[in-house]
Amino acid sequence: MNAVAPRRVEVVNFGCRLNLVEGEAMRRAAGVAGDLTIVNTCAVTAEAVRQARQTIRRLKREAPQRDIVVTGCAAQIHPEMFAAMPEVAKVLGNAEKLEAAAFAMGRRIQVGDIFARPSAWLAGGEIEGRTRAFLAVQNGCDHRCTFCIIPYGRGASRSMPPNEVLAAVETCLAKGVKEIVLTGVDLTAYGLDLGGGPRLGELVKAILGTAPTLPRLRLSSIDCIEADGELVEAMANEPRLMPHLHLSLQSGDDMILKRMKRRHSRADAIGFCIALRRARPNIVFGADLIAGFPTETEKMFENTLALVEECGLTHLHVFAFSARPGTPAANMPQVAPQVIAARARRLRQAGEAALARHLAAQVGKRLMLLTEQGGTARAEDFTKVRVGDVPAGRIVAAQIVGHDGKMLVGSALA
Repeated sequence: MNAVAPRRVEVVNFGCRLNLVEGEAMRRAAGVAGDLTIVNTCAVTAEAVRQARQTIRRLKREAPQRDIVVTGCAAQIHPEMFAAMPEVAKVLGNAEKLEAAAFAMGRRIQVGDIFARPSAWLAGGEIEGRTRAFLAVQNGCDHRCTFCIIPYGRGASRSMPPNEVLAAVETCLAKGVKEIVLTGVDLTAYGLDLGGGPRLGELVKAILGTAPTLPRLRLSSIDCIEADGELVEAMANEPRLMPHLHLSLQSGDDMILKRMKRRHSRADAIGFCIALRRARPNIVFGADLIAGFPTETEKMFENTLALVEECGLTHLHVFAFSARPGTPAANMPQVAPQVIAARARRLRQAGEAALARHLAAQVGKRLMLLTEQGGTARAEDFTKVRVGDVPAGRIVAAQIVGHDGKMLVGSALA
């Protein structure tokens, strides 16, 4: 009797950490459906959608015998566009993609109303070779920033009940992970839909209190104006809560922030960073910043540029503004593309200089690192470190001996 070849599911993820978590869940759910390639799309920019379409075409050329299933935020928002591609066998919505039965071939488009599926979301999953686990404890967003299409891909904000979070943490620990990262679309909105349930700070304290063997707990991107007092207190007093926060700032100009329909001011952002640094002196901040939002003048842009210094930002994610059809910002007076590109370049240069200063300040220090595959590791403040041939998934001490402008160079200590 001939052996039956194992079914193989390949997942290609675009975008956020939440997609990575969901990608692992889809890999398991689709295992009964046969050989598939799942493209888990992102819709945050027009470029992300373009890259997804380009990847779909390439994947089909490379493996014409494999069916391609397209899902994720871009598929939720633009199902017909993807279904019209001859390379695509099926399009699934963000709720449907977590259901094993949905991967059976048949209906070409299975995309429901994401706002009618308030309970549709994912608990979480382990990835990155047992080194680190990401738990999606929140999904969706109730805000309507004028540049953002994501609520239409993710639906309303909803939170995982605390008991389910703690059970997921226990499962991750049983698998040997050394660090858990809490993630979500609007992470600091955690608990607002739970009818008086805990907010994010209380959840963090509960995790650390009930999982004393967890070495590291980390947060993904947060909104500074939504951060609760318990979270600030936890950052000050819980050494196992890693001293790194990635902030959704977007701009450093108050008028642009209003036109973006953000909920914080420039002073709020600066004050938050000052307060957190006072509470945790070794904290490091990253931030999302948009260059060239509609109506942005040079002076407005310079206010954003100055925010890198005034907030003490180290790790920047810079986005050149990309109008998303269907958002209010797409109908505002646009900045010239060449100006947007130049401003994005200046922001990235400021970020590179800030990172270089941070790296230089670490040389000579002894840092605790979590090793990853490929001879690298992460410090507690999320700084990447090259450590050489050390097995992944270990927490080790290292002496920092230099840097290359992008990461530290460390020598692991016995």
